[in-house]
Amino acid sequence: MKIEVPEYIKSIVPYPPGKPMDELEREYGVSNAIKLASNENAWGSSPKAIQAIQDALTNLHRYPDGSNFYLVQAIADKFGFSPDEVIIGNGSDEIIEFLVKAYVEKGDEVITSHPSFLMYQKVVQVRGGVNKVLSLKGMGHDLPAILENITDRTRLIFLDNPNNPTATAIPPSDLYTFLSKIPESVIVVLDEAYVDFMDPGMRVDDFSLIRNSQGRCGVVALRTFSKAYGLAGIRVGYGLMSSEVANYLHRVRQPFNVNQLAQVAAIAALDDTEFYEKTLQGTREGMAWLRKEVEKLGCTAYSSQTNFFLIDVKGDAAALYEAMLYKGVIIRSMKPYGYSSVIRVTVGTKEENSRFIQALGDCLSELSYVS
Repeated sequence: MKIEVPEYIKSIVPYPPGKPMDELEREYGVSNAIKLASNENAWGSSPKAIQAIQDALTNLHRYPDGSNFYLVQAIADKFGFSPDEVIIGNGSDEIIEFLVKAYVEKGDEVITSHPSFLMYQKVVQVRGGVNKVLSLKGMGHDLPAILENITDRTRLIFLDNPNNPTATAIPPSDLYTFLSKIPESVIVVLDEAYVDFMDPGMRVDDFSLIRNSQGRCGVVALRTFSKAYGLAGIRVGYGLMSSEVANYLHRVRQPFNVNQLAQVAAIAALDDTEFYEKTLQGTREGMAWLRKEVEKLGCTAYSSQTNFFLIDVKGDAAALYEAMLYKGVIIRSMKPYGYSSVIRVTVGTKEENSRFIQALGDCLSELSYVS
């Protein structure tokens, strides 16, 4: 074939998928491996969501509700928004894509940070936009640098708050000041995938930011059912925004973008307060215990506003990651992100956390990283 492909498409590096658990176990000769690398919910899924899926299985011959009517209404009711201020996506990733499709033309600029969620930059590149990527400062977003880099071509600014992979969050007062200085022609996207795990005092008032946008920039808040609600496997997220922004996103949204099972599960999960609180309590307790145990091993545990945290292991993170695989414990090395001695680990169940600490201690000793 002699089909021309734009250079900005040719240069995209495909997203590197992880290996299936059973394949990793076969390759490394281990069994009963535990995965603490993807910030998933260690307590499974909402039981109410599972029941809702089971109840809906006899209706799979029907198309899903193209408007996501009942899920939109449930989210609007729970968070105090109007239905026309809510957008549902096949994961919050898809809403990122909607935003770029609706607001970014070839040559337009989008500001992101590094490291942060990979999909921001990838979607912009697919659109032919210009990624302006600014380094984090002290593991947090460098808000003054972002302000300095805004131009007439800037259309969107993505801030994952809390940040992934560093687990840091922007102090609300700093964020409010920052937003007051953004031109009206720019939309600031707050990716709040981990908002449920944040300290209450660190959360921003999305409702006021979205409703009171007269004379200043628009704000979009992105959230997901993948983390606190335990529905990562069915891909459903949502965005909160002004009705004007939502109206344009609906124009680029496919009519059946969220499947029927995801819709009913998300509605049920929103109502499952018991499971939600269990997840938050287990995460808080597990985080506190893990941080203490990590420090006992001679490592440095960084603070976190999420269900994961970073650990400085005082040695090569990639080598430790590999050594942990042979113990049947899957974590994430931060070396590709520029933190050569740092790993990321998700808070697991008590049993998983204990196994992680045992494996970490063994590997640190074998690699002679700490005394």
